[in-house]
Amino acid sequence: MPKLKETPQYIRNLLLPNTKSPQGRRVWSIDLETVWLPFFLATNAMGDTAIPSDALGCPIRLGYDKDGSVKFTKTGRPVSKVAKPLADSVTLIRQNFVANLQDYAQQVAEGKQEDYAHQVELAQKAGQPIIAHDKVELGKAIQLQIEEALRVAEEATGEAEATGEAEAETTPEKEKELAGVS
Repeated sequence: MPKLKETPQYIRNLLLPNTKSPQGRRVWSIDLETVWLPFFLATNAMGDTAIPSDALGCPIRLGYDKDGSVKFTKTGRPVSKVAKPLADSVTLIRQNFVANLQDYAQQVAEGKQEDYAHQVELAQKAGQPIIAHDKVELGKAIQLQIEEALRVAEEATGEAEATGEAEAETTPEKEKELAGVS
């Protein structure tokens, strides 16, 4: 295999931080307009998919309730959704992607058992100090929450006692009054 003299620019670009945040609709965290639509147009052109042209031409649809009325969010904005053929195709790709990742991991775990086991051991050892630190910090945070809750409860009890609401002594006369006995 020939060695590359220099990393191609498109690969170097992948490794650079990109401060531009995409503004378009995302499906599976991938931009619909700049990635999914061109991809599905290409797969249709190649005959690999048969996604309807109306789904590609109008990928974002207005959402409707079961009664046929336009659906709105709690804030009053109309609900939009991705056309079902596109959403279904993305779901299929996602499921296949996950299956391929799992298959690859299984093949490596079986084919290079010692190397894989070594990686697992390295990861576990490297993770132990982080787990221990997080456990200590979580314990501290929980203790602080308990102390704060106790402080608030004590303040509430103190305020109730100060206003005479907490422990009103009942006398036999008061008990009779409360029971409605004369």
